[in-house]
Amino acid sequence: MYLKKLSFISSLLFLLLLVVLLVGCTPLAKNITETQEIEPVAKTAFLMGTIVKITIYDEVKEVEPIFQKVFDGISEIEDRMTINKGNEKSEIMQLNNEAGKEYSKLSPDTFYLLEKGKYYSEISNGKYDITIGPLVKLWNIGTEEARLPKEIEINNTLPLVNYKNLILDKENLSAKLNIPGMMVDLGSIAKGYAADEAAKILEEAGIEHAIINLGGNILTLNTKPDGTYWRFGLQDPLQPRGDYMGIVMLNEQALVSSGTYERYSELNGKRYHHILNPKTGYPEENSILSVSIITKDSIDADGLSTAIFLLGLEEGMQKIEDLPNTEAIFITSDKKVYHSSGIDEKNFKITKEEYRLQRLEVIK
Repeated sequence: MYLKKLSFISSLLFLLLLVVLLVGCTPLAKNITETQEIEPVAKTAFLMGTIVKITIYDEVKEVEPIFQKVFDGISEIEDRMTINKGNEKSEIMQLNNEAGKEYSKLSPDTFYLLEKGKYYSEISNGKYDITIGPLVKLWNIGTEEARLPKEIEINNTLPLVNYKNLILDKENLSAKLNIPGMMVDLGSIAKGYAADEAAKILEEAGIEHAIINLGGNILTLNTKPDGTYWRFGLQDPLQPRGDYMGIVMLNEQALVSSGTYERYSELNGKRYHHILNPKTGYPEENSILSVSIITKDSIDADGLSTAIFLLGLEEGMQKIEDLPNTEAIFITSDKKVYHSSGIDEKNFKITKEEYRLQRLEVIK
């Protein structure tokens, strides 16, 4: 009887111990699951003349509708702001067609881009000009229609390029180009704006960690899921695409580069890049091969990358130092690298020995 009772008690104790062990394992198993890395999910589409890639690093049950909403949003922006599509949706084409005639009614986002474009034109003293369209169409660099214009053609086109003749009526959300033949071209800022809008869509969907890539225009949401910074290769401007000369680390920032290597055409045995100087009518010739801008909003990084390139090393660096929360990396033709004061080895590292970091004194 005693042995049977002891056996029963032993069995009961064993069961109780087993329950305790099982209960104790539950939180541990849950923690293991929570700390496992989530596989990123990515999708691409061809929009705005480039490959758009969205990569999400969060666990999402219904991810396809999110991707679709992002791509639809970018497509709508392209339709409203392009000068390359002959469709009735393009507000910029409507504005250009009415040059010298009437005001054109605009959507809030198109008006916002015109404001931004005029702002970059003003702070660069016209070196960057939002009305560069007639020169862009004259050269058509990077397209099958590219050609070397005659000097008289360029001289006749230059008077059509002047941002001061773009009149903005904010109260009525409308704009006008004063002179017939003028053309606004938003190609230098539209992708940046589209990236910012894509980020808003992702955030509204609850996405916390993601990379938005519009043909090299990078925008990151927060850090990586583990809290570390995102790492991106900085293109070697003298080598084919994908060959990098340094690493840039980002934390909820945009990275946009403009350079002579991006888009160009071989005309009469000479290479001409696409960054046109609105004062001369020709591709800018200075010591810079590329400028990379790091800032919070992609539209600012996009517009400034062109404006700062055209300003040149000294004036461009001075402008960057005057702007809050904005950094820049310059690469010159002699393989020297200059960066603004807010960049250090924590967020930028040169990986090729032939590129040498230089110091440029800027008066603040």
